[in-house]
Amino acid sequence: MDNTGIKHILEKIVNEAFKSAFGFLPASEPNFEKPKNESYGDLSTDVAFKAASVLRKSPLRIAQEIVEKVSQAGYDNAVIDTIEVAAPGFINFKFTDNYFLSFVDRVIDAGAEFGRSNVGAGKKTQVEFVSANPTGPLTVGHGRNAVFGDTVANVLQWTGHDVTREYYFNNAGRQMRVLGASVKLRYRELLGEKIEFPEDHYQGEYIRDIAKHLLDERGSALADEPPEGAFKQRAEEEIFEDIKKTLGRLGISFDVFYNENSLYETGKIKEVIAALDAAGLTYESEGAKWFRATAVGGAQDKVIVKSSGEPTYRLPDIAYHIEKFRRGFGLVVDIFGSDHIATYPDVLLALKSLGYDTEKVRVLIHQFVTIFQNGEVVKMSTRKANFITLDELIDWVGADAVRFFFLMRNIGTHLNFDIDLAKKQSEENPVFYLQYAHARIASILRFAEDEGVRLDDVISGGVRKFDIALLKEKEEIELSKTLGNFPEVVEAAAVTFEPNRIISYLQEVAEAFHRFYHLHRVVIPDHNLAASRIALCLAAKTVLANGFRILGISAPEKM
Repeated sequence: MDNTGIKHILEKIVNEAFKSAFGFLPASEPNFEKPKNESYGDLSTDVAFKAASVLRKSPLRIAQEIVEKVSQAGYDNAVIDTIEVAAPGFINFKFTDNYFLSFVDRVIDAGAEFGRSNVGAGKKTQVEFVSANPTGPLTVGHGRNAVFGDTVANVLQWTGHDVTREYYFNNAGRQMRVLGASVKLRYRELLGEKIEFPEDHYQGEYIRDIAKHLLDERGSALADEPPEGAFKQRAEEEIFEDIKKTLGRLGISFDVFYNENSLYETGKIKEVIAALDAAGLTYESEGAKWFRATAVGGAQDKVIVKSSGEPTYRLPDIAYHIEKFRRGFGLVVDIFGSDHIATYPDVLLALKSLGYDTEKVRVLIHQFVTIFQNGEVVKMSTRKANFITLDELIDWVGADAVRFFFLMRNIGTHLNFDIDLAKKQSEENPVFYLQYAHARIASILRFAEDEGVRLDDVISGGVRKFDIALLKEKEEIELSKTLGNFPEVVEAAAVTFEPNRIISYLQEVAEAFHRFYHLHRVVIPDHNLAASRIALCLAAKTVLANGFRILGISAPEKM
């Protein structure tokens, strides 16, 4: 019974007492939160406040009547220690130490599965992230998108969603034509021609590398080849291969790569235009086709097909999302950079106007990343282009630090990535601090084995050989209590799409462990108590490792 489970028990207790006192159930399920002041208890409900206007009584009086009925009906004293009313009408619940200590058993029983739940009920869920066109290496901005998207997918999987990771890209259009032209110009330059390289073309050294590969293989045979031919094709292949390799360094892979161009090839774009036409939501002006957004609540109408005949980003995005609905996704999570802020509301508006349930779509926007080193902003790459590549960042600080630092802050805030801090091998570095806690516990368990207290003496074949009731110290109980919160934290991270909650929680676990270990030796002459403390350490190690798996970082046994 984790803290999510205890809330369900308390809901039943409060609902039954409420009905007994007032003859009907509360209008909504009671809400339970942790009081800011721990002295008030472990969980508190404001059900009395919500019922005050209906019952025409003070919240304090309603709360007192509910608690009277609870006392009359009785409750499990092994779980609930006290139920008290606090002005101006809160009902506070305090749990027994044995209830908190029972989390050690539950963590050890569940092991690597502790924290998983089925609240997602197998919902078919798509998470679209990265979605960078193959025109160059992934940047640190793409990196934040990639790590966040992968971790959101992890969290959703841990809570029972059937997740598809998807990468949407376009290998057609102006960007790709310019890419092909850029490679051809570098190819001609390598052949000895003097080239004036346009500023709007791709400048990075990777363009020269691609041209060099073609030159090595084909010599001058491609001199008359159009840019859209072998040059564009080879650039797309090499860049996409590099993108996949970079993502692989962070442990990220995709189930589906969806090509925007297929929407044109299969007529899906024309279908969208026809549907908007039929709904009376388009008109022609200045040679362009406009979406009549103002007719369905938008602030202003938007162009969907330019006067040149080329669609704007909105049109294929609408078509792509229609395909997401057709593929049966019950939840669609779109992770975009801040450059999408202006366009995605129009896409959702068009979808809604065509009868699609946009409540199933959750758009998450991440803000910019600034890289700092030696207290100064690092402005550009030394090798690739006028941006910092994700590969370079991984080279500098390692994959674990990259993932962790990208996840530390809510994505709605600008992120300052401190290279010097990320490289520190000390407790100042937050990822080092957490991994060190895991490694320290592993060291304790190894030491215990050396001293003759083996893990088999603690638990073997699923049989417990320890007595959790021997743990009576405040720090032991607090650590066990903190461990029990893990399933609730994972569920909250999934509901809010905020994996940084897991980082904050794991820091609490590490702090609680260090407080316990600082004051209480684990391997002691009293083998019974030692076994119980080893069980507590093993539970803490398990929760840390499970949290690391969600975040996509390693759980070192030694540091």
